[in-house]
Amino acid sequence: MLKSHMDAKEQALVAISKIPANSGHPLHKGTPREAFIKEFLQSHLSSNVDIGTGEIIDAQSRPYQSRSQFDIVIYKKNYPKLDFGGGITGFLIESVIATIEVKSVLAYADLEQAIKAARASKQLTPNVISSFSTGYIPPKALNYVIAYDGPASIQTVYGWMPQIYNTLQISNPDLPVNDNQRIQIPSESIDGVFILQKGFLYFDNTPFGFGNSTIRNNNPTTKWLFADTTDGNLLLFFLFLQSATANIEGKWLNSIPYLSNVTVNNLRHGP
Repeated sequence: MLKSHMDAKEQALVAISKIPANSGHPLHKGTPREAFIKEFLQSHLSSNVDIGTGEIIDAQSRPYQSRSQFDIVIYKKNYPKLDFGGGITGFLIESVIATIEVKSVLAYADLEQAIKAARASKQLTPNVISSFSTGYIPPKALNYVIAYDGPASIQTVYGWMPQIYNTLQISNPDLPVNDNQRIQIPSESIDGVFILQKGFLYFDNTPFGFGNSTIRNNNPTTKWLFADTTDGNLLLFFLFLQSATANIEGKWLNSIPYLSNVTVNNLRHGP
């Protein structure tokens, strides 16, 4: 039932994405397609998370710094956020579960931009106070790319990765073969690419997926798994997000580091 539903949704997303193609400006094509993905997520993910658009900050972020704007940010509703107006939000890294870049047609430059933005978000430092947790907790905020179209084979996208990593000077360390150790190692940039009705590519540190101990023992340097497939892409994307949002955490924001540059002059006190 779940796969049939998600495959139907995948087909529907591709079909309705053709409607804005009649417009004459690239923004008028891309914005509705982002909205279609947002609507899908809002109607399928748990109500303990919300979805927005904007940039991500940590306690070291400063005004006027250049920061990436993410098409979609999935965040925990019980954390504060900054309203910049016009539907654009500043999200505290402590609240962010995942980001999603939506592309009409995925090209090399699009993937490079997404990897650069993901790399920057991975370098942000959360400041939280924790008491307990249960379930799968991603080691860092997740970063995904979802596209309505792209290269004929996902092998092409995989082939772009080393070039982009080299250009951006991103390391690509080996992952442990042990499953429990593996899921604790974050990707250095993006965590997955999903091209609707064409295929998927993802970083193999997930608690479930198509990787297994046999593959990893026989190929200990394996970091990425990918396949050309006309269905199941939206399902896999949804399941990755579902696993990342289904945990329970006793965790809250430590706001003190955000106030490190706040001073009060002429402080007085009394009995």
